[in-house]
Amino acid sequence: MRIITLHVDGLEQAVKNGLYQWLSSADVDVVAIQNLKAKEYQLSDDVLYPEGFNAYFFDAAEDNYSGVAILTRDVPKAIMTGLAHAEWDMQGRFIQADFDHVSVASVLFPTIDEHNSLEDKLEFQQVFLEHLQKTRRKRREFIFCGNFEAAHKTVDIQDWKNAQDTPGFMPEERAWFDQMFGPVEFTDAFREANFGENQFTWWPDEESQRRDQNGWRIDYQICTPGVRQYVVEARIEKAPQFGKHAAVMIEYEFDEEI
Repeated sequence: MRIITLHVDGLEQAVKNGLYQWLSSADVDVVAIQNLKAKEYQLSDDVLYPEGFNAYFFDAAEDNYSGVAILTRDVPKAIMTGLAHAEWDMQGRFIQADFDHVSVASVLFPTIDEHNSLEDKLEFQQVFLEHLQKTRRKRREFIFCGNFEAAHKTVDIQDWKNAQDTPGFMPEERAWFDQMFGPVEFTDAFREANFGENQFTWWPDEESQRRDQNGWRIDYQICTPGVRQYVVEARIEKAPQFGKHAAVMIEYEFDEEI
């Protein structure tokens, strides 16, 4: 199973810029997309019905804001939307596709903007951590993909020394990652197969992106312990570009038991 996660700056614009054409030749099974910036009914048919994929969407109540989607080659057994928290579900931040023994989700963490403060973002982290704890009690495997709006370790951010008081790399945010990858026992799937430095997925502006400067790795695929052994390849697709974020592609070579 090859999975891509990608944060776009509006799905309609990304498709106009060639997103679906690129995916059709990328040989992927599941695509987790974040930041649709449109409600499902506002999307054109070209966006709603990508060739070769089944597409599922979860909107934000606010216009031109947030929203997530998941595209799948195979028809999933079920689709779940939301985290059962009204405030966050109104912002369209979570959608999950269930297959026989593994579930794949697209999640968008809040950024600090006119809708959410740093305190709100930290609250969402705890809500999501509680959700992860619940999944550990279920008899299936999980892969959560998305823009986590934070970097974990110094290797994940180019100018980490000057970013320690910056939202996205603050001590409490990094401690949250420690909890997720520690006691809750989730795995940073990317780092299971790619140990390279300068592996960034987001740049603050187009010039930084073009020069590959001031990069951060804030787009993740995290998985339950039973999936860890199946990660065989992980890479960041810096081109083509569909916004300030690069796509993250990870291949999982599942055996028949999964």
